[in-house]
This record gives sequence, structure tokens and C-alpha cells, in this order.
Amino acid sequence: MDNSSGVGVLDKAALVLAALETGPTTLAGLVTSTGLARPTAHRLAVALEHHRLVSRDLQGRFILGPRLAELASAAGEDRLLATAGPVLARLRDITGESAQLFRRQGDFRICVAAAERMSGLRDTVPVGSQLTMSAGSAAQILLAWEDPERMQRGLRGSRYSAVSLAAVRRRGWAQSVAEREAGVASVSAPVRSPSGKVIAAVSVSGPIERLSRQPGRLHAPAVIAAAERLSEVLRRSNSE
Repeated sequence: MDNSSGVGVLDKAALVLAALETGPTTLAGLVTSTGLARPTAHRLAVALEHHRLVSRDLQGRFILGPRLAELASAAGEDRLLATAGPVLARLRDITGESAQLFRRQGDFRICVAAAERMSGLRDTVPVGSQLTMSAGSAAQILLAWEDPERMQRGLRGSRYSAVSLAAVRRRGWAQSVAEREAGVASVSAPVRSPSGKVIAAVSVSGPIERLSRQPGRLHAPAVIAAAERLSEVLRRSNSE
């Protein structure tokens, strides 16, 4: 099947973006996966970076850029974000804690939606925040169902282990206590695409004084229910 559009530079740029779907990629990796000459791959990646369609992680590797999510949202095609607000608000009201929705982008997880606790001591994560993938219950969720090679890369330098990720997969939720930030605990559960792939993590977070050192016992059922509601929205929209 011919995937050529007849516009060579556009086809080559599409190859670069497609290569980055699997995660952070070096220039050498782009050359290998796209078949483009090294100068061409570099020139296109830098041009796409200028337009925020491509970005870089802390190691300088190329990753998909934030402009892609902005375009999807603006086009009204992102049903997940469109539905997240009411679901997170309900989760906040049920648990009394701040609720967030995270997506992975390279070596980071991005807060793409949030419902903050109205008053009192709370864990505030503004929309757009880039948080580490090396700590926190949402990071565990976003890594736990990855393929083995990508999981092993993600575990390097992390504050959780392969054993803990196996436990996350078994029970369907993750918790963290002072893992990302001193005094903060959280609980997260996976949001799945219609194909079953984990594409986001729903979380509640707050002070350990309220969530305790076993926050999953308090809030895992509510967090799982919220994540399942979002997954169901995606399934319904896919069948329409």
C-alpha cells in the first residue's frame, strides 16, 4: 500500500512523528526507524520542535510535543478530556481530595485535567504540570502495563520496583506515600482505550495525615470507578 501523499516533506515529517509514538528516540533511532538520511531526520525533527510538534526529554531525546494534544483538544476529538472534568469533580467530592488525570509524555507525566479540593490542606497539581515518571502512583500506573523493554528503562532510577508494578497490575490500582513529595500520598487507577491499552491515570492526592499510609484502603474503589467511567466513555465513542 502506497502511503505517499505526493508531498515529500510532509510524508517525511509524518514518518518522524510516527517513530516517536513508541517513546523517546535519539537521532540515531529516528534514522533507523524512518529510513531517512541523518541530516534529513535531524532537520525535520528540529523544524517540528520549532512548532512544538516535537519536544525533547531531559536526555535530549526527541519526544512528541505538547502542540499535538492542544490540536486534538481544539478539534473536539479528545473525548477523554471533554469528559474528565465532571468525573474528576465527582471523585473530588466523594473522596474530599484533589483529583487529577495524567498522561505520559516521554520521561514525564503531564497533568491534563484536575479538580482541586476547595479548602484546607491539599495537594495542588496545576493542569499542564510536568511531573516525574520515577515516583508517584500515577507514574506506576502509566508504566505498569508497558512492554518489558520500556518498563525496564522506566524503572531505572525510579522509587518503585518491578515487584511493586506486578502488584499494581494484579490489583488494578497503585498507591504512593511520600514517594514524589514529602507529606503527600496518592492513589491512582488506569484509564484504558477501547483496545485495552492504558492511556491515562486517574489520581487522588493529599496529605498523609488524611490519606494515611495505606491510602488505597480509603480511596482505591472510588478512583477505580472514576477511571472505569472514563474508559467506558472512550468505548462508547469508539462504537458510535
